[in-house]
Amino acid sequence: MGIRPEIVQESRHNATGLHGRRHGVSAPALVNCRAMRATLDPIRLNGGTILSDEVYARIGAAILDGTLPAGARLRDVELAEQLGVSRTPVREALQRLERFGLVEVAVGRYTRVSEPSDRLREETVEFTAYFMGNALRIALQRCSDDQIAAIVEAADAVVAAARREDGLSLFEASTTMFQQVTRGTGNSVFIGFIREAALAIERNLRGWQPFIGCPIAPADGYQELRTCIAERDADGAERMLRHLHGLA
Repeated sequence: MGIRPEIVQESRHNATGLHGRRHGVSAPALVNCRAMRATLDPIRLNGGTILSDEVYARIGAAILDGTLPAGARLRDVELAEQLGVSRTPVREALQRLERFGLVEVAVGRYTRVSEPSDRLREETVEFTAYFMGNALRIALQRCSDDQIAAIVEAADAVVAAARREDGLSLFEASTTMFQQVTRGTGNSVFIGFIREAALAIERNLRGWQPFIGCPIAPADGYQELRTCIAERDADGAERMLRHLHGLA
């Protein structure tokens, strides 16, 4: 499960939920940087939109959907020209993306889209499950009745996707549910942090093979999670979430 600013479609063959398993072989190192050939549409700001945030979201979305694939060189001059902005917000966006591991920089040599290793994916699973477990606990203790109804509705979609064994739908439904959970915390630090980290979480988890070792059938586990949420059982919901992802 991940939280992302924007859903990006991809092949259902490779899509999964949050939990992942070790492939045994790490992602190959990127030896040769590919020239940047993608073209990004110019930015047109709406009222209240912050330019640096929009540049960050636009480049991040291009990484998520493969427009800017792993290994692609990122040149601030080209990106600025395509987006119709100055180099300053582009540089700021690339620095933010580097902090969350979507971009790697070798000073004086290259700035390029990174390739997540299996270890990074596993660490992202661990971080997200524990972080969202805490968010779920807080939300169930303090969110309004309208908010809990929205979370339960989203949980129903998660259960339905799990029963269909539809990996992409499970990923997307889980993401929607945890967007509702994060808002339900009412905690500005939680909300702000996950907004900043959302791109990295989705990029690292989307497309990873599901973790098979859960002793409970995944659909039944998600159904139990949904029941705990509906009953505002914070202990049970947090425990089941971590159990589903092999962290109990």
